[in-house]
Amino acid sequence: MSALTDPTTAAMPRMAPAAYGLLGLPLAFVALPVYVHLPNVYAQSYGVSLATLGGILLLTRSIDAVVDPWLGRWGDRLYRHSWQAVWAAAVLLALAVALGFVALFFPPTAALSSFQLLVWVGCALTLSHLAYSGLGILHQAWAARQGGGGLAQSRWVAWREGLALVGVLLATALPALWGWEMTTALLVAMLALGLLSWRWTQKAIATPLVFSETAQSLAGGNPGLWQPWKHAGFRRLLLAFMLNGLASAVPATLVLFFVQDRLQAPKAMEPLFLGLYFAAGALSFPLWLKVIDRTGLLKAWALGMGLSVLAFVSVVGLGAGDTTGFLVVCALSGLALGADLTVPSALLNQLIDRCGERGRTDGAFMGWWNLATKLNLALAAGLSLPLLGIWGYAPGRQDAQAVLALGLAYGLLPCLLKLLAALALYWGLMRAGSSASGPEEPVRGVS
Repeated sequence: MSALTDPTTAAMPRMAPAAYGLLGLPLAFVALPVYVHLPNVYAQSYGVSLATLGGILLLTRSIDAVVDPWLGRWGDRLYRHSWQAVWAAAVLLALAVALGFVALFFPPTAALSSFQLLVWVGCALTLSHLAYSGLGILHQAWAARQGGGGLAQSRWVAWREGLALVGVLLATALPALWGWEMTTALLVAMLALGLLSWRWTQKAIATPLVFSETAQSLAGGNPGLWQPWKHAGFRRLLLAFMLNGLASAVPATLVLFFVQDRLQAPKAMEPLFLGLYFAAGALSFPLWLKVIDRTGLLKAWALGMGLSVLAFVSVVGLGAGDTTGFLVVCALSGLALGADLTVPSALLNQLIDRCGERGRTDGAFMGWWNLATKLNLALAAGLSLPLLGIWGYAPGRQDAQAVLALGLAYGLLPCLLKLLAALALYWGLMRAGSSASGPEEPVRGVS
C-alpha cells in the first residue's frame, strides 16, 4: 500500500515539474561552481596554497556531509508536522545560503590576517554547505514523496537537475562576465523566485503531504537514522553512485588548471569550455528521458558511463593549443552528464517507493545520498589538489612534468573510476535484477 496518493493518477498542471525544479537553479550556485572557482580565486587573488585550500574544502565538506543524515531525519519530522513547517524552514535556509555565499566571495581581507582569512573561508564554506544541504534535502524529499514510476520520477528529477545545470552554467560563466556582485544579486533573486515557484507547485498539484493510516502507524515506530542501510538495493546503488560521482568530481575540480596550464588557452575561452559542458548536459535531458523510456533506468545509466569514458580517454592526447579537441570533449562529457544527473536520483526515488519507505524515511535516504555526493566532491578536492602539488604541479607551471600530471589526473583517473562504477552497476544492480529491495524496474509506457 502506497503511503501517499500517487499524483500521476490525478490531474497535474503541465508545468508543475518545471516550477518545482526552478529552485535547483540558485542552489547550484553553491554546489559545483564553488569547487570550480574557489581554488582559482583564493590561489590567484589571495595567495592561498592549493594544499591548504584542498584541506579546507575536505574538512568543511566532511563536516557538512556527516550532518546530512541528521538533516534528512529533521526533514522527515518537518514533513510529518506540516507543509507550513517545511516552508518556514526553507525560507530561513535560503537566507543562510545567500549569507554564506556573500561571505565566501567578499571576504574582508583588509581586516584579516592570513590565518584569519583561512578561518573565515572555513566558516563561510560550512555555513553555505549546511544551508544548501538542508534546503536541498527538503526539496528532493518533496519529489520523492510524489511517488510514480521510473519515468514519472525521472521527470521531476530531470527538471530539477536540468535547471540546476543552468544554474551551474550561470554561476560558472557570470563571474567572468558580470563580476561577483551581479552574480550574487542574481543568486538572491533566483532563491526568492525558486521558493515561490515551489510553493505554487505544492498548491497546484493538490497532493497533501500526509500519511495513510498504514504509513502513520509505521512512522509511529520512529524508524532510525540507519533505516536506509537495511536495504541491500540502497547499498548497491550507493556504491555505483559514489564511484561514478568521484569520476565526475575530479575533472570538475581540475578543469581550470587543465585549461590554463596544459591547453594554455586564452582566459577568454574558459567560460566557453565550461558553458559548453553544462549547456550540453542541460540540453541532453529530453534525450535521456527518451532513452530511459526505451531501455530502462539502469541501461541508460550504463550508456552514459560509456560515453563519458569515450570523452575523457582522449584528453591525454591534448596539448597546448588543442582548444577545438577540448571543445569536443566538453560537449561529449556534458552529454554524458545528463544521464549521471537524471538516472541515479530517479533510481533512488523509485527504490524508496518500492521498499515501502515513502512517507516514512524519504529525508533519511536523501541525507545519506547527499552525504555521498559531498564526500565525492570533498575527496576530489582534498586528494587531487595536494597530490598534484606532490607531483610537482603548481598554478602557472607548464613544464613537461606538470602538464603530464594534469593530463593523468584530469583524463585517465576519471576513466578508471567510471569503469569501476560500470562494474558496480552491472554486478550490483543489473545482475541482481528486479526485487523488492532493488531499484530495477521497467519504465516503458509510464506517463
